Amino acid sequence: MAWAIVIFGAAVWPDGGPSPTLRRRVAYGRQAAADHPDALVFCSGGVGRHGASEASLMADLLIGHGVDPARLILDELSRDTLENVAAAARFIRAEGLEGAVVCTDGYHVPRARMLFRALGVPSRPGPLRRGPAGSRVYWLKMLARETLAYPYDLALAVASRRRLLRDLEP
Repeated sequence: MAWAIVIFGAAVWPDGGPSPTLRRRVAYGRQAAADHPDALVFCSGGVGRHGASEASLMADLLIGHGVDPARLILDELSRDTLENVAAAARFIRAEGLEGAVVCTDGYHVPRARMLFRALGVPSRPGPLRRGPAGSRVYWLKMLARETLAYPYDLALAVASRRRLLRDLEP
């Protein structure tokens, strides 16, 4: 059975271009797409403070690197990790796929996978770069953010589990 490649969004710069984090996550997704040429690629991320949706920028980058547009599924409504996971889980269940290949930064993978697990969707990490993403200060800041977000998202997922699972029915 096939897995969906799920790329998590990140900031769009004020000029409408992708941030380094978004570019890095797309690179992970591009590698996963090359490793799994028959897998669909779920680009998740809505419109933030600037420019187009994160998902549409992901699609542009992927297409620019030769990924077939027919493989791309865009979720342009999700605004955070829990919404990304819920939207991807709905898609995976609706398509009868086995699970998600999580393409995001290493500091973000555990929380994304925890949320997939809370919604009953198998996941596995996608390709990752070794070592900290970005500068050491950036990496430590993101790790601190994840440390706070992990219990918050877990509490939301548990509190909303019935609704999320009901919404996930194919």
